Amino acid sequence: MIMQFHQLYRLNAALAVIVMTSPFRLPRQTAGVLPLTLAQHSHPTIRPARLRERGRSNRHQTMKKIVMIGTHFSTMGGISSVVNVYRAAKLFERYPIRYIATHRDGGPLTKLRVAIVALLTFLGLLLTGQVALVHLHVSSRASFWRKLPFFALSNTLGIPTIVHLHSGEFHLFYGKQSARRQRLIRYVFDNASRVIVLSEKWKEWLQTISSNQHIHAIYNPVLVPDWSRDAAAAPAKRLLVLGRLGKLKGSYDLMAALAQLGDPAVRLSMGGDGELDQVRQRAVELGVGAQLNLLGWVVGADKERALREADVYLLPSYNEGLPMSVLEAMAYGLPVITTPVGGIPEAVTDGVEGFLIQPGDVAALSARIATLLADPELARRMGQAARQKIVSTFSTQAVLPRIERLYAELGMPGNAAVAGASV
Repeated sequence: MIMQFHQLYRLNAALAVIVMTSPFRLPRQTAGVLPLTLAQHSHPTIRPARLRERGRSNRHQTMKKIVMIGTHFSTMGGISSVVNVYRAAKLFERYPIRYIATHRDGGPLTKLRVAIVALLTFLGLLLTGQVALVHLHVSSRASFWRKLPFFALSNTLGIPTIVHLHSGEFHLFYGKQSARRQRLIRYVFDNASRVIVLSEKWKEWLQTISSNQHIHAIYNPVLVPDWSRDAAAAPAKRLLVLGRLGKLKGSYDLMAALAQLGDPAVRLSMGGDGELDQVRQRAVELGVGAQLNLLGWVVGADKERALREADVYLLPSYNEGLPMSVLEAMAYGLPVITTPVGGIPEAVTDGVEGFLIQPGDVAALSARIATLLADPELARRMGQAARQKIVSTFSTQAVLPRIERLYAELGMPGNAAVAGASV
């Protein structure tokens, strides 16, 4: 159904909001030609009461889809991993979800094309009255600014919007912004219908900058493999890391810990992108280059093989949200050595599912690796506890019902007969 006049007015207002909320400065004369500016309203959401009430009644008649917005399914990173779990768990079959990718890996022109197509697609769905609910996956830096126009449109049009924050470094990102950009960030979180963060710790932090009363800590869901680790198999001293390599992920600390360990039989596989050449160079400098296996970014069967063959999973990060890689390793029955940052302590209890060390503590990292490699029975018990923690708390069966409850609260009950689409 084509938009009626009042809906077109609201869309016009929303486009004005996109311009006015741009994080980049615009020419002074731009404000004079906007059809509607923030100066005409006391609040940046631009929701005239009469239009809002008319929009509510009309929305029930015309809007039909949940529009989920994030990065492309094939992109490297946590958001795509989470969305792919949603798909595998058939969330897209229980709800009429239209997925719009605003980003994918590639060069600048590819990224620009994807972003433009995404915004035009969203505008088309709005103009034809097909949007009932928006589920917006955001991270920090460019990811946040890419999603801002989509939020401005949905919020101004009165469409319920869930903002789902994935970044483990968002507090650093926020702290580096100018006062103007911080206001834009708060505008998004303050006006979202619901906000999802990945842990209780991140909920506590977000409440320090946002007045939103509907912030929910909902863990990332994980698929639990129908596979169990062979208790009789002899450990082969194989360590594993998955994800981006770099200083903030503790990659160089791992090289130093491997050198301190002093056991040439230990093998460390690192699957991910980022600072591969620098990590390799550091390993050579420390004399452990022969023990390092850089896999590149691994997915699918290669990722499953790496998780099955490993004995211990490592992630000595300095900042995290709630990393999918840790949860996936736990699902495969691996004991984990990681750090108590972000939401990690909500998944890993020190001495139960693995060990927690402080970021940058190379000596402790090396010692904990040595402990697990020297005591296969301890590693096995921790791995079993890790898998059980995933089944009880982080599996799709445990997590997705909480997201579906938010959908229902915002007017979208599930329907197993409906299938979603994507662009």
